[in-house]
Amino acid sequence: MKRHAPATERNREPIADVLARELPKAGTVLEVASGTGEHAVFFAARFPQLQWQPSDPDPGALASIAAYRAEYSGANLCEPALLDASRQDWPVERADAIVCINMVHISPWAASEGLFAGAKRLLDSGAPLILYGPYFESDVETAPSNLAFDESLKARDPRWGIRDLAEIEDLAARNGFTRSARYAMPANNLVLVYRRN
Repeated sequence: MKRHAPATERNREPIADVLARELPKAGTVLEVASGTGEHAVFFAARFPQLQWQPSDPDPGALASIAAYRAEYSGANLCEPALLDASRQDWPVERADAIVCINMVHISPWAASEGLFAGAKRLLDSGAPLILYGPYFESDVETAPSNLAFDESLKARDPRWGIRDLAEIEDLAARNGFTRSARYAMPANNLVLVYRRN
């Protein structure tokens, strides 16, 4: 029932270091597209002052998250919620921050559109939407590994693929968000922080 994503153990510490700088001191963090649930358990333990709300649209992922949660001794990891970012009917009405790791490139563009629209509904002014993953930047040379990864994603589903940062910036602006930070991460990934205007 529990799933394992090898990249999680490699990237969770660098991501957590960024989250420590960007997340609020208290409140609820909605994690969109939690996948296996390994990040959710790790971050809930790392930030015990925050309520961590995992979510995913995939029933298998929800079962995996629940299995990890059953072994977690803390009280700040919520039951996983069924949430499809591309839909309007989210099961969460508000959050103090939203974290989304490795979804934007492994989903149709409609999921990214829905993510920003949902963040606009849930977040107050100044609250962060934090994205992690690979992006194409016009002024930064693309690593060969990211080009190969993009090709493999599109071979699996033509609606998937690494997004141009300019497209994300435009989507953010249309939903009332401004990018406040960009962090270069290991393995040619980025953390992008957008805050509600």
